[in-house]
Amino acid sequence: MLEQVDLSCRIDKSEYRHALLEEQLKLRELAFRMYRQQRSAVIVYEGWDAGGKGGNIRRVTEKLDPRGYHVYQIAAPEGQDKTHHYLWRFWRRLLPPEEKQIIIFDRSWYGRILVERVEGFATEPEWRRAYREINEFERHLRQAGVIIVKFWVHISPEEQLRRFEAREETPHKQWKLTDEDWRNRQQWDAYEEAVEEMLLRTSTVTAPWTVLEGNDKRFARVRAARHLAETLAAHLDDPEGRLEEPPS
Repeated sequence: MLEQVDLSCRIDKSEYRHALLEEQLKLRELAFRMYRQQRSAVIVYEGWDAGGKGGNIRRVTEKLDPRGYHVYQIAAPEGQDKTHHYLWRFWRRLLPPEEKQIIIFDRSWYGRILVERVEGFATEPEWRRAYREINEFERHLRQAGVIIVKFWVHISPEEQLRRFEAREETPHKQWKLTDEDWRNRQQWDAYEEAVEEMLLRTSTVTAPWTVLEGNDKRFARVRAARHLAETLAAHLDDPEGRLEEPPS
């Protein structure tokens, strides 16, 4: 699946500025409509290390009212989060729509079937069971009227290496690169297998995945903003916005 992603996609710098601003202004208007309609959205960002998730999130939220969104950067669980089911820490972060219209997760519950699977932090029965648990979790959100958008930011191993080396050589970016990043890179094939299965088994009618062509960061930012605007607009045109239960 990932081999079919066209990583040669590019956008001209001048075109990028115009296109990004256009989508950002659409998102600002849509966020206000969400506030008026008391709707909420959950946006998930997953992707390779150095894929550009943080920069993408910054551009998507740049023109939004900061009172209407919140970004959670998810790392290894600590404290109470370690003593509960892995989905508990995400349930408790989903604020009611009257407080925040848009909740963004920079890394998410998909860690269960990615890093925890590859690194052995979850047993095979646990991460295999997680596919069903995650699909049900997202279906519950949709049945409550929550709009779900999921991005996988895809880059090539060659582009990742180029970005790693650039970070090493740039003093104010060196903090972004850790020994763990290099170690994860050595397990590229294992992670790629996990990502392929994740996309196959958790891209549902309820919550489909969108793979962003990330070798050109500008292209990925515009595509993410445009897809998000189109998705929000489509759901806000639905006065109910709730997912019907499929017939038994």
